[in-house]
Amino acid sequence: MPVSKDSSQFDQLFEATYAELRALAAQFMYQERSSHTLQPTALVNEAYLRLHDADDRPVEGRTRFMSIAAQAMRRILVDHARGKNAAKRGGGWVPVTLTDIGVEVFPDQTTIIDLDRALHRLATMDERGARVVELRVFGGLGMAEIAEIVGVTRRTIQTDWRVATMWLRRELSLSTEA
Repeated sequence: MPVSKDSSQFDQLFEATYAELRALAAQFMYQERSSHTLQPTALVNEAYLRLHDADDRPVEGRTRFMSIAAQAMRRILVDHARGKNAAKRGGGWVPVTLTDIGVEVFPDQTTIIDLDRALHRLATMDERGARVVELRVFGGLGMAEIAEIVGVTRRTIQTDWRVATMWLRRELSLSTEA
């Protein structure tokens, strides 16, 4: 049964997944400088506010909630990185690379903004592949959980992951060479 975000069930689901969301946010923030203005708790709280204030979309269980939270955290991280870049134009700001947060599938100097741009390009050709990468990288979900969300087999998700990451590695390598 769908859970309305206006109900106390939404808050209960958020509380039940808070530790996982906080751990995922901490992983993203791990290599940031200590004076970074966005802390893991703030990232999770901002995701909660965005999800709570969003249109009344149903949330069906923990896995679906984590999927939606992953999208929200991705948007927050990208918005924050873009805001910092615009404000400082790189002056003293050290961007978080995906290697810094434990994602070793992409070239070493790939930033969250680089990946976000590449994911938008990938989504125009392979929407499901882009979704798989988003759920895996930003949502911290496993292949079985992603398969459940997307509605295909785990094997299909594994294939999507391999194809999407190969395309993204090539795309990101080309953009870092330019």
